[in-house]
Formats: sequence, structure tokens, C-alpha cells
Amino acid sequence: MTLIATSLRPIASVHAAPYNGGMLHVLDKAADLKTWMTEHNEPAYRAAQVRRWLFERRAGDWADMSDLPKPLRAQLAESFSLWTTTIARHSKASDGTEKLLLMLGDGQQIECVLLRDGIRRSICISTQVGCGMGCVFCASGLDGVVRNLTSGEIVEQMLRLDRLLPEGERLSHIVVMGMGEPLANLPNLLAALDEASAENGLGISSRRITISTVGLPPAMRKLSEHETHYQLAVSLHAPDDALRQQLVPVAKQIKLDDVLAEADHYFDLSGRRLTYEYVLLGGLNDRAEHAKRLAALLERRTAMLNVIPYNPVAGLPYRTPSPASTSTFCTILRRAGINVNVRFRKGDKIDAACGQLRRLAAGGKPNPKRPRLVSLNSGAAK
Repeated sequence: MTLIATSLRPIASVHAAPYNGGMLHVLDKAADLKTWMTEHNEPAYRAAQVRRWLFERRAGDWADMSDLPKPLRAQLAESFSLWTTTIARHSKASDGTEKLLLMLGDGQQIECVLLRDGIRRSICISTQVGCGMGCVFCASGLDGVVRNLTSGEIVEQMLRLDRLLPEGERLSHIVVMGMGEPLANLPNLLAALDEASAENGLGISSRRITISTVGLPPAMRKLSEHETHYQLAVSLHAPDDALRQQLVPVAKQIKLDDVLAEADHYFDLSGRRLTYEYVLLGGLNDRAEHAKRLAALLERRTAMLNVIPYNPVAGLPYRTPSPASTSTFCTILRRAGINVNVRFRKGDKIDAACGQLRRLAAGGKPNPKRPRLVSLNSGAAK
């Protein structure tokens, strides 16, 4: 099988700026609603009322906020937006999975997903338009990274998905595994997750919020220093640097040992068991020798390994591993004492793998040259 070649080059224009006519989402970190209330001679508790309407009462419009004075509602509507996105497509699968394709204020598109599993109501959210990490098998990065999402745009995905639930049901878990590399947009992500975990926000425990990363050591260190420790999932996809650099081009700038060392540091500080992610690609990284080398990396670490059989992407040459190779791979790891979970796909018929619905809406033509990939030497995305 031929791997698609990629190259990394600096991107100076990756940014996160308010759109929708320059109007901020009311829950964006830059909005600072409490300060706005003070500056407009309103009592501070008015900000709490707005939050309650958004998170608890699922308000869809300023007019719904009946305990706010009408003049205040009018002022808020002139200053902030409740919805900076529109729903471009809403897809539902027979297993209960629902996926939204959201149109941002600047015309860009992102995806987010609601997953139902028993009593769990989990959501998967995006942090960037596109992705600059260049994973060769992933739909999200086929056109590179366009920009970071604002904290308000990240929060808004949560609110959109929450409103898909019937009265009496609430979101229980958040996984930051949608489009983009979460740690490349860490400040905005943390601001959004602080909203999600706040008692006067969605009230979701930090233990039920998972951040997924390909492993950016400086950002992993910053994450470990944040006052709230979330669950961390590190995407490996290979047991050694040589293969990983082929599958995850950004790994040419990051040694696997450095990623694992930062993951160990995060575990030492947080006490949270780590999760490692391994997308299993038929004929590429699913052999017995790969499993043995992976076991050697993880056998002394307190961690869970999620093995994810590949979800094919139209236009890419990679394939799902056979059931036999998946079984053999996992058996070798389990015999080595590794805690292995095979993560089965949900929402296959609605293109639920990250980036697929956006690609479909854009015509579904992959760009193997990947023209916009972030070089870590160019500095963090702003």
C-alpha cells in the first residue's frame, strides 16, 4: 500500500477571530459578560441569569429570557450573539448517533457529534477548521488547517448538541476528538471546557471530559499546569518513530519518547489514568510485530489502550483491518498485560468519522498535497 506523502511548512495566518459581523458569542472568553453588565449599570447577577437560560433552560433566542428586562435583552442582542453558527446539515443514524455540520460566520464548516450509549450522552467536538497535523488517513486534515475556533464557537457546539436531547436528558461526557488538534488551540479550548465543567455551566465533571492529542509536548506541559485536570488521550498509531512519522507527519518534529514522557508527567500530576489511541490500518500497522513493540512501550504504564479499526475515507487508499488481524493484535497486547478496548464505530452511515461530512459537503475530493500544514517550528497557532 502506498502512503500519501506530505510536507510541513509554516502557516502564519492560523488564527481565531470573531465572525458573524464581528459579533462575539455571549459565552466567548473575550465577551466577559460580568464586566459588560457592570459597564452597562446592570447588577452582576444578570450574567448568571443569562447563563442559566443558556445552560439549564436551553433558550434559543434573547426573547426567551423572560426574567431579563426587555431593554437589557435588546442591548444584549446588539452586543452579542447567541448563535454564531447555522446548521448546514443534520444527520441521524439508526444507532442514535447524530451529527451536525455547522456553518460558521465566515462560511467555514465544522462538525460535531452526539453519541448515545445506554444512559451515556456523549458529544465529540471540534477545535479547529481543518487540521494541521497531517495524519495521512484522516479526513479532517486533507485540506490542512484554516483557523482556530474561538472559545465561543467551541461552547456553541456543546449547546447545539445539548438541544438535540429531549427534556429531562442531559449531556454526560465530552470528548475533544473532532476536527483539529486540540492542543494547537489550547487557550480557547480550556476556556470552553471551563464553561462546560462549571457548576453554572453544563456541570460535567472534569473526569468525564477527554482531550485527545497527537502529542505536542510543550502544550501537554501547559495542560498539566492548568488548575483543572481533564482526561488525556494520546494518539500513537505506531509503536516506533519510523512508522509514526509516515502516518503522522508532524511526528517528524516530535520524538515518540518525548510524547510518552510528557504523558507520564501528566499522569504523575493529575493521577488520571491515561488513554492511548491506536488507529488500526489494514496492512500498515496491524501486524503482530507492531503489537509486540507497542506492548513493550505501554506495559509499565497505567493506561488504557483504545484500538480503533480504521473508518475508510473516500479517495484515500487505507483500509479497515480484517477481524482476524484485529483479534490477533489485541490478543498479543492483552497477554502482555495491556488494558485494551476495541472502539467500535458509530454512525457509519452518516459519515460520522471526523471530517467526513465536511468533505462530503465540499464535494469529497481529497487533496493529497495537503497545502496547509503547521510546522511546530513556526510557533503555536494563535
